[in-house]
Amino acid sequence: MVTTGSSGTRLSNTDAIVVGAGPNGLAAAVTLARAGLSVTVFERNPTIGGGARTAELTLPGFLHDVCSAVHPMALASPFFREFGLADRIRLVVPEISYAHPLDNAGGRRNAAGIAWHDLARTVDGLGADGEAWRRLLGPLVEHADAVADFTGNQLLRLPRDPLTAARFGLRALEQGSPLWGLRFREDRAPALLSGVMAHAMTRMPRPAGAAAGLLLAAQAHTRGWPIPLGGSQAIVDSLARDLREHGGVIHTGAPIRSLAELPRAKAVLLDLTPRALAELAGDALPVGYAKSLRRFRYGNAAAKVDFALSGPVPWANPELAGAGTVHLGGTRAQIAHAEAEVASGRHAEHPYVLVAQPSVADPGRAPAGRQVLWAYSHVPAGSERDPVEDVTREIERFAPGFRDVVLASASSTAQELESYNPNYVRGDIGSGAVSLRQMLARPVLSANPWRTPIAGVYLASASTPPGPGVHGLGGWHAARHALAEVFGLPRPSLAVGDRPAGPKSTPAPD
Repeated sequence: MVTTGSSGTRLSNTDAIVVGAGPNGLAAAVTLARAGLSVTVFERNPTIGGGARTAELTLPGFLHDVCSAVHPMALASPFFREFGLADRIRLVVPEISYAHPLDNAGGRRNAAGIAWHDLARTVDGLGADGEAWRRLLGPLVEHADAVADFTGNQLLRLPRDPLTAARFGLRALEQGSPLWGLRFREDRAPALLSGVMAHAMTRMPRPAGAAAGLLLAAQAHTRGWPIPLGGSQAIVDSLARDLREHGGVIHTGAPIRSLAELPRAKAVLLDLTPRALAELAGDALPVGYAKSLRRFRYGNAAAKVDFALSGPVPWANPELAGAGTVHLGGTRAQIAHAEAEVASGRHAEHPYVLVAQPSVADPGRAPAGRQVLWAYSHVPAGSERDPVEDVTREIERFAPGFRDVVLASASSTAQELESYNPNYVRGDIGSGAVSLRQMLARPVLSANPWRTPIAGVYLASASTPPGPGVHGLGGWHAARHALAEVFGLPRPSLAVGDRPAGPKSTPAPD
């Protein structure tokens, strides 16, 4: 714990403070420390990581990812590319980025759509819809970095590559409208795309969900969907190491209940939700801005299950054994129905389930011959329903005999996810609904949505652009604005081995 005075006010001063040691908070802290500032991070939990932690959740020797497991943006994020994440930890890219089984498609039993890392191989496997898949995703794959740059920032900003942005936008509008099925003739390709669009946890079709899905689908065919060797904790540990190497300090078990209890600092960056900002700032926020924060909407929820397995999942379609990620939910129409049920506050009879198979890329996560399995289902916000049976039943639907290989399981309801991480409001792991409005106003409509009306205070979380995901971009953008606006400092190099000329100390305000 951090030492406090008798009034509860922390005693030491620092140039910059970051509240929250998830990927965004640590990205912000690294960026500030790399500029030569003294940086202190406060984390409420006893361990760092937020949405990127790894722990033994079921049985000894089985390493499970507490929240995120597969990281489509780990190699694509402009922040992680500049940080050189791939040079700091080992990221293993499965040959199959994601797969989507169907009960029956085209008259074939145990059919599945397979999104290979290789676009051409994917096209070859999608039959009559192969060319439609190529025409939809090919131009985005060819300009994947431009897509990542456009979608990884505030959408009010003029894109560096307007043509690619226009191509992306038109495809998102098509796949986010009732026209979404016009280019497809069979079931596999639209189900395959719907499975990745459902990551947005919103009604379908919707432009915002389609945009999220197209981004992830394009990355699946370029840099792939990597799995960190040793677990998601490797990502945050690499950020923490770099922060400490540049003089930063992290305090765990240190909840912050008010901005007034923080040490004096010129800049404060919050890896928190708009709701938490309003609670911490109280009357310091202008009335109009506080109303805008209250209008910010949180989305549908997830409920998670981790399994310790005696062996591989017995998928009816054996190709699924090599997939890092498997989306369960049936046809496009069935997924859309399940998401509509959840959005209406009801548990779907056959919910969408996202399954990750880390052992495909990292067999060291479990004892020899054993495997770990990660899964979540979509549920109504605030759900207290234990997901184990629902998830198990949906896996059994496509992997008969799955129950026989389960050694143990650990689950978290939507409410329990919020208890673990208050940024997951009522189980919303995206820290804010993914909608067209909140793509533009996240949390407010502004050319600089990271800056708050309180001088030197910034939001640096998934509740700011570009939104959910382990990419560090919300924190990176907030830190870059703070460096320019508060400290008058340029954007620092994040490359491995680069160091600032020396620690820069700036006086804290009186």
